Amino acid sequence: MAKGSTRRPPLLSSAPRAFGRLVAAAASALALAAFPSFCSADPPDPLATVASVDLDRYLGMWHEIARLPNRFERQCASDVEAQYRREPGGIHVLNRCRTADGGISESKGHAKIVAGSQNAKLRVTFFWPFYGDYWILALDPDYTEVLVGAPSRKFAWVLSRRSDMHEERLAALLARAQALGFDSRAFQKTVQLKPVMQPGTAVDGERGSR
Repeated sequence: MAKGSTRRPPLLSSAPRAFGRLVAAAASALALAAFPSFCSADPPDPLATVASVDLDRYLGMWHEIARLPNRFERQCASDVEAQYRREPGGIHVLNRCRTADGGISESKGHAKIVAGSQNAKLRVTFFWPFYGDYWILALDPDYTEVLVGAPSRKFAWVLSRRSDMHEERLAALLARAQALGFDSRAFQKTVQLKPVMQPGTAVDGERGSR
């Protein structure tokens, strides 16, 4: 998920034991290969993205399944969602989540495609002129599951068109994150109870998400 301007902090820091075991299993297969990179003070290796993205298929509603903790989602207690649609000069970003008191936190931003990336790299801003990286690292052929991250390896999200994801699919995406140099054990699972936005929710007075 892209970084937001409204306070949108990490979800509940405690994850179910089953999720903890799932993350550990995803990390263990690559632990020996990844260990040197975590011990080195050298800059991280270049981060590989998918070869290309069909932007029209990618736009629309996504639910956050898991993320690396970040200060931008600190107030989010559950139901973190993102909606993307085209706008002049790039992509309109709408992030929403439910807070602990049942309220809705919302952030609006703008994303632009990095030239030459075949739509796999975007730069997102919620405070112009400051931009953050949004790179598409893994994406299934049906455009229903995606791993997004930043080359610093400090930010990453697992998103889905559905508000839930089969554990084996999540484990596969966490393993991919580990292989790319992220600490898969640090991911926190997002609580999804009730959608904040419904498909086709109006965004800035427009119907639909594309």
